[in-house]
This record gives sequence, structure tokens and C-alpha cells, in this order.
Amino acid sequence: MSQALDTPPPTPAPPGDDLAALAARHGLTVSGARPTLSEYVRQLWARRHFIGAFSTAKLTSQYSQAKLGQVWQVMTPLLNAAVYYFIFGILLGTKKGVPDYIPFLVTGVFIWTFTQSSILAGTRAISGNLGLVRALHFPRAALPISFCLQQLQQLLFSMCALVVILLCFGVPVSLSWLLAVPALVLQFTFNAGVAMVVARMGAKTPDIAQLMPFLLRTWMYVSGVMWSIDKLTEKDHLPHIVTLALETNPAAVYIDLMRYALIDSFHASQLPPHVWPAATAWALIAGVGGFIYFWKSEETYGRG
Repeated sequence: MSQALDTPPPTPAPPGDDLAALAARHGLTVSGARPTLSEYVRQLWARRHFIGAFSTAKLTSQYSQAKLGQVWQVMTPLLNAAVYYFIFGILLGTKKGVPDYIPFLVTGVFIWTFTQSSILAGTRAISGNLGLVRALHFPRAALPISFCLQQLQQLLFSMCALVVILLCFGVPVSLSWLLAVPALVLQFTFNAGVAMVVARMGAKTPDIAQLMPFLLRTWMYVSGVMWSIDKLTEKDHLPHIVTLALETNPAAVYIDLMRYALIDSFHASQLPPHVWPAATAWALIAGVGGFIYFWKSEETYGRG
């Protein structure tokens, strides 16, 4: 009885400000809170080895069940190019007036596939990896970036086949091939930015993944993958706004840069005006804007 009487009454909970001070004094932070942008970049850089290993593992396992294995990394875009050549080059006659049409077409298909696959993978980067997102603490931007890096690695495999095609059709090796490096860097930055945008959208609305193939197919048809934008716009029969939209289309800009770098019959006069500033601007807008847009919802991924 006396022990019960001597028990002090429970201490009332301190007000909110005192709780925050108590947590700060003991080094406690809100679970899953979004870090500052600079801290987020630092955390992402610290996980760069994970990003590289994750993308390589995904690429290795992609065709692990197929008998031809990694050969499909090259065969898939080549078969797409063959289908497009038959339909557009032969049946619709888009190869008329386009020198080195097969290298022209294959380059367009490979470069477009890089963008298309990066964006498609981005839509499921969060929603398709919820187990990983909920189990481990890491900057979620690592996922869409690693998927884009996976597609870049696959493109580099395909580029080996592209070089063989170029040489077989008499396209000489030249110093301009070195321009492919900055063009790919800019395209990767653009792809990663767009992938982060659709990753955030896909995390909240998974149905985006079902809609995206239709949007990308439409985008492909207006990007000059199978036909020459230069040949279409030189006739001056299109409204200026349509011509401007076709020439500044980011997918078309990166495709044209790669064609200019690799195909000697594709001249600078066929490039849209200010092509390198346009390519850089698209990369910065998509890369920086997409990264910030994704970061702003960092604490919501994997919730609900």
C-alpha cells in the first residue's frame, strides 16, 4: 500500500516543440523524411556503385531464360530495323532521296530504342520494385537512373552491330565518330530526366505504364526514325510551327546528331538550326527538372 502511495504521478508529455528539441538532442530524425537537395545528391553519389551493379545485374538477367541469351540485345533492334525497312523504306518509299538509307534507318532505330526503353523502364522503376523500396533505405532516384544506365549498356552492345553495318555499306571511319560520345551523354541525361518524371507519375498512378507505349509510338512516328525530317520540311509546305516542332523534337535532335556523327553522307546542312545548343538545353531541362520533380516526392515512394 505504501509503495503505491509513494509512486510519483506520470510525467505529462512535453509539448511539440519540446519533443522536437528532445529528438534533436538525441540525434533522432523523422523516418523517411526528404533530405535537402544537396544532401540527396550526396547520398545518390555515395550509391553510385550500387547503381552500376544493379543496372548490370538487370541487363544480365534480362535474357537469361532465352537460348540465345545476350545475342537478343543486338537482334531485337536489328529485327525492328528490318521490319521498318520493309514497311517504310520499300512499301511507303521513304528511302527515296535519302543516301545510305539502311545506315540512316538503323541509326535512327537504335537511338530511338534507347530513349523509348529508358522511359518505359522508368514508368515501373518504383511501382515494379516496391519490395526493394520498402525494405531498404536509399535515394529512390537510384532506380530510374540505374534503368537508364542499363539501356545505355544495351545500346553500346547494339552499337557494335551498327559499326559493322556502317562498314558493310561503305561508310568510312572518320573523326566525326567521336561526336557520338557527347551526343550520347546528352541523350542519357535527357532520358534519365524523363524517366524520373514518369517514375514519380507511375508510382502514384500505375496505369501510366499501360498508356506509355501508345504515347511513345506516336512520338516515334514524328521523330524521323524511318524518314528524313529534312526532306519533309525543305518543301516549305508545312506551317512554320509544325516545322519548328519537328526540328526541335528532342528525340529527333539526338537521332540527327548521331547520324551526323556516324554517316558521312548526312551533312551539317541537314541538321536543324542550333542543334548542339538545343540538345544541351533539352538535357538540362529534362535532367535537372526531372531530378528535382522526382526528389520532391521522395518521402512518398513505397507508402500506401
